[in-house]
Amino acid sequence: DVMREMSSQGGPTPPFSTLSISHPASMITHVELYRPEKRNAMNRAFWSEMVECFSQIAVDAECRVVVVSGAGKIFTAGIDLMDMSSDFIQPVGDDSARTSWNLRRLIAKYQETFSVIEKCPKPVVVAVHGACIGGGVDLITACDIRLCTQDAWFQVKEVDIGLAADVGTLQRLPSVIGSRSLVNELALTARKMYSDEAKTCGLVSRVFPDKEAMLAGALELAGEIAARSPVAVQGTKINLIYSRDHSVADSLDYMATWNMSMLQTQDVLKSAQAAIEKKSPKEVPFSKL
Repeated sequence: DVMREMSSQGGPTPPFSTLSISHPASMITHVELYRPEKRNAMNRAFWSEMVECFSQIAVDAECRVVVVSGAGKIFTAGIDLMDMSSDFIQPVGDDSARTSWNLRRLIAKYQETFSVIEKCPKPVVVAVHGACIGGGVDLITACDIRLCTQDAWFQVKEVDIGLAADVGTLQRLPSVIGSRSLVNELALTARKMYSDEAKTCGLVSRVFPDKEAMLAGALELAGEIAARSPVAVQGTKINLIYSRDHSVADSLDYMATWNMSMLQTQDVLKSAQAAIEKKSPKEVPFSKL
């Protein structure tokens, strides 16, 4: 039973200690944050394991789409302060310049943890239940499609622990939800935002009654994406992100250069043929990418 596999995996998948990886359906990879006893808090291992995991997924021809969720009662409590605080409270260096260089290197490394999600050409659907706090918001803003449960809430927690969010929220959230005023309010007050408001402002595109329904919905959505041409799908993700960060003119130019080669794929012919024959994309066997 696919749902059972998605909701009750037995533990982390070696070599990972904080992630559980499974393949609930053809061409779909499920990445589960897996430290349920610690509310999926992001410890030292997590920050490097995410990079390794998504770097593998990026080049895995068997994977066309990714679903990310959290094991246990909540999605994530954010950074694991007990495990990580020594990095920031007592940074090392022979003088303040060297200490600063070391800290900068460290912060850039942690930023990469979520940038790899964005750099991965496979679309990433994230399914949030319960709390999504601090680093959890940095993580989900780097994903492509966000879903949540009725009981989910979101909190840009960083100002509460004395720092400005530095691993993606302040950079990505403004283009995710459109209202600068709301972004500023959330980031400056660290107030909780519940699922109804998250839906209204566009942080999530769908709200489900519970975790089981949400995972089923995420899997169905992932199935729709996985059934399409991977040349088309991955080109779409890459160009959507490019256009977010560049002018319309630059993005159109990039798109033309992109598609001058990608339009020469067999997939266009196959898809057109299927449409003529009144078949759905799911019946078309696209080759791996």
